[in-house]
Amino acid sequence: MITTLGGLLLAGAAQAGEFPVGDPVAGKKIAGQCRTCHGIDGYATIPIAPHIGGEPASYLRNQLTAFRDGTRTHEMMSVVAKTLTDEQIDHLAAWYAYPIATATLTADHSGAPEACTACHGVDGIALIEDAPNLAGETNIYIDTQLKAFRLGKRTHEAMSAVAADMTDTEIRAAADWYAGVKLEITVPD
Repeated sequence: MITTLGGLLLAGAAQAGEFPVGDPVAGKKIAGQCRTCHGIDGYATIPIAPHIGGEPASYLRNQLTAFRDGTRTHEMMSVVAKTLTDEQIDHLAAWYAYPIATATLTADHSGAPEACTACHGVDGIALIEDAPNLAGETNIYIDTQLKAFRLGKRTHEAMSAVAADMTDTEIRAAADWYAGVKLEITVPD
């Protein structure tokens, strides 16, 4: 299983152009502390936590490092990440990048929010490595994050600019669109 997992990860990473830095088996062990909110496979169990299974390892690594270093803050994540070493972050990122996220549209694709699709895709599966998947996220999570970008509580080169011009109605429409997409996260055998 471990050899197969490692081989599959390397093959998938080679296709994506990114080689995993961490050990997904070690990451799964560390993920026990993450499971209450994000689930062991990365499918969030509470509405204010994002689904993280199937995200690019580099995205996950950047977010965990930002929480640990205080450049991104959250009352729970900042506390949890504060104790993580670089090696543990790499392992967690490798583990949560391993599952496959699959999205299924439940509405006509023409209703997708234009301001979001170039990076996050029509179906909420990110098209660029620096963007998270939004498929199946709760509308309250997406709404909260977009408003945080708009207010400057969160900053990102692209997202701060996009959210700055969004009205509450546009934010809610984007949040509702991606919340309506069916998400499935599967861990390969």
